[in-house]
Order: sequence, then C-alpha cells, then structure tokens
Amino acid sequence: MDFSSDTLGGLIRAWRDRLAPQDAGITVAPSRRATGLRREELASLAGLSVDYVVRLEQGRARNPSAQVIGAMARALHLTNTERDHLYRVAGLLPPADDQVSTHIPPGVQRLVARLDGQPLAVFSAGWDLLAWNPHWSALQGDPIAIPVAERNLARAVFGDGEARRSLRPSRSENGSEQFEAAIVADLRTAVTTYPADASLRHLVRELRTTSRTFDAHWKRASVGRHTTDRKTISHPDVGTMTLDCDVVTVPGSDLRIIVYSAAAGSSDAEKLAFVGVTRNAHITTSA
Repeated sequence: MDFSSDTLGGLIRAWRDRLAPQDAGITVAPSRRATGLRREELASLAGLSVDYVVRLEQGRARNPSAQVIGAMARALHLTNTERDHLYRVAGLLPPADDQVSTHIPPGVQRLVARLDGQPLAVFSAGWDLLAWNPHWSALQGDPIAIPVAERNLARAVFGDGEARRSLRPSRSENGSEQFEAAIVADLRTAVTTYPADASLRHLVRELRTTSRTFDAHWKRASVGRHTTDRKTISHPDVGTMTLDCDVVTVPGSDLRIIVYSAAAGSSDAEKLAFVGVTRNAHITTSA
C-alpha cells in the first residue's frame, strides 16, 4: 500500500493527519492520542462511507468523481492551491474561475466549527448546500438523507423532488413572495456572474420548466437578495418556534452562511436548545 504524498491516498492521509479535530468541529477526549482526524471522522465530515475513504487511501478506489474530491477538499480544510492539486492528482480538472465555487476556505471552516451553538449551514452562490452542523440537521432534518443533486435551497423551495418533500413547514415574516423573489434574484445574479457554469444553467432551466412560480419571478426580473428574516418553523419534536434567520456573505467570496437563533431566555430559545440536544459532534460537508 502506497502512502506517498505523490498519490491520491498519500495526500488524503497526510492532510487528514495534520487537521486538528477541534478545527473540524469535533470534540475530543483528553486521553485521545491521535492528533489528526481518524478515517471514520473524515468519512462522516465528507458525507462518505468509511470503506470508501479506506479504499481511496489505499489506492483501490478508481476514478473518484469531482463531487467526491470537492467534498474531501472541504472536509480537509484545503486551501485553493491544495484543492486544485488534489483534483489533478485524482485525474480531474480543477474548478474553473468561471464556475460557481463550492470550496470553503479553511478560515471559514474553523469559523463554522466554532459557531456550533446555533443551527448553521454554508451555501454556494447557486444556493447549493455545501456544509452544515449537527444543530442544523436537528432543526431542518439531516441533509445526508437527500441525494446530493437535490441539496439546493431553490430546489427545496420551487422543485418537486426530495429537497421539497424534506423541507420543514415554515412561514417567513417577510412573506413567501418576497423570500421566493430573493432566491430567484440570487440565481439571476449567479447566472450573470458565472455564465459558463452548466449545472447552474441546468438548474434554472429545470425550475423554469417545472415551477410556474419560479418562472413568473424569473420573467419579472426580480431583484433583491435573501438576507435577514424571521421564520416560524414547525418541528416534529417541539412544535412551532419563531427564529431569527440571518444570511452572512463571506467577504471575498460568494459563500453564504445561514444562521438560526432566538433571543436568550425566550421559549423559542428553550425549544431550539432542546432540538439541539440530539445533535452529533461535528460539521458535515456535501459530497
């Protein structure tokens, strides 16, 4: 078995060993000896099976997809240069600058890990779900159960697939029309910014065909941006709760971080805390 840093498996092993579990949002016991990530931790962070990670490291998994390599790059907190090298060693072309980036810089990864007290998720410019913490899964349902291609906010709002069916019932204080218009406007901006991104164009064509509401907003050339809102969410364990929903744009990138919170001491904060009791211990990224 070859763990040379010139091989895909060797790179993954080396970068796994250097990443501190705490930076990945993993709580470790004082008695832990391993300084880096264990294979099962990396697998969970990347949304992959442990067996597949083992086969990647041992060189037995051939031709990994771009989605898998992208998920590994995010889970390993790689820089843009390291990410591109990982793609090339895997026999793939690195993402082009004229395509929507799905890469999350290491600093943003650490920020996400340290904000684990609130439901939080990271989205791309095309509203693809890239990473989420356990509190998000507890509040919104675990995205792992949804096919990767369906993990998109626009598909959840306007589509007719798994993303739409898994969406928790909610009501926007700004009104559903304003919220929908903002999502469509964001996609219009993304299409203008990244005209060569085929998957983004496919998403827009699909939603214009399958959703009259989406198509109506698109024809109106809606402008705006999805930012701060208050949402009343129906949760199967605690009933309804009204939460602040803030959208933070990462400086220097098109990434959006969505964070849910409630005023300290409120009944909504108590419900949100109860929902978080069942959460796991780390961030997950979308394969």
